Amino acid sequence: MSAGDFTAALLESQVPLVTEVKRTDADGRDLLAGRAPLAVVADYLRAGAPCLSVVTGRWFGGDRDLLRDVVRVSPVPVLQKDFFTRRSQVRRARSDGASAVLLTAQLLPREGLRVLVEAALEEGVTPFVEVVSAEEAAAVPHAGRCVVAVNNKDIRRRERDAADLDRSVRLLPDLLRAGTRCPVSASGITDPAAAARLLDHGFRGLLVGTAVVAGERLDAWADAVRREPVGVLP
Repeated sequence: MSAGDFTAALLESQVPLVTEVKRTDADGRDLLAGRAPLAVVADYLRAGAPCLSVVTGRWFGGDRDLLRDVVRVSPVPVLQKDFFTRRSQVRRARSDGASAVLLTAQLLPREGLRVLVEAALEEGVTPFVEVVSAEEAAAVPHAGRCVVAVNNKDIRRRERDAADLDRSVRLLPDLLRAGTRCPVSASGITDPAAAARLLDHGFRGLLVGTAVVAGERLDAWADAVRREPVGVLP
C-alpha cells in the first residue's frame, strides 16, 4: 500500500484513527504547548495511526508550510483540512503532497461539490467529504470513491459548539446508502470509549483532533480501539 492510498489505509487498519496536527483550537488556544508539530507526528506514528490530518486553515493557526513539513516525514497518507472552493486549490494540495482533501458539503453548492470531487479524483487525491445531514450524504457525487464523514460539530460556528456524536450514529445508514466504502465520524470524539462505540456501530474510521493532539493519550486510544471489534460493512 502506498502512502497516498488514504481509503485503503483506513480500511486495512486495526487502529483506524485519522490523527490531527493543528496549532490552535477554535478559540485560539495553543494546542502544541511548545512542542514541535513533527514531534506530535512522531508520537502518532509510534502509536500506529494509519493516516494523518493537517489543518492548514488560518482559523486554527495553519498554513501550507505545516502541510509540507508533515508530508516530508510521514510514511502514511495525509489529509489536508482547509476550505476548498476551487480546482486550483485541489491541484496545489496534490503538489504539496496531500493524499486527501477536505470538502465541506455544508459550505459548497451541490454543483461546486461535484466539481471539486471530480477534480480530486482526476488528481489522484481522495475526496474526504464532510456532511451533517441525510440530504447532504445522498448528494455526494461518486461516493463509492470518497471517504464520507459526519462532522459532529457545526462548521458555521467554527466548531465551537458541543459535539453531537449521536448525529454520526443517526447518519451512518445514510452514508452507507450513498455508497461510500469508508464512513468516518469526525470531530468531538473526546475519549477512547466513545471511539470504540462508534467503531462498533460500523464506522471504518474516526477523525480525532483536540483530544489527542498533545500526544499524551494516543496510546490509550489505540489500545482501546484494538480491544474492540471494528464494525463490518454489509
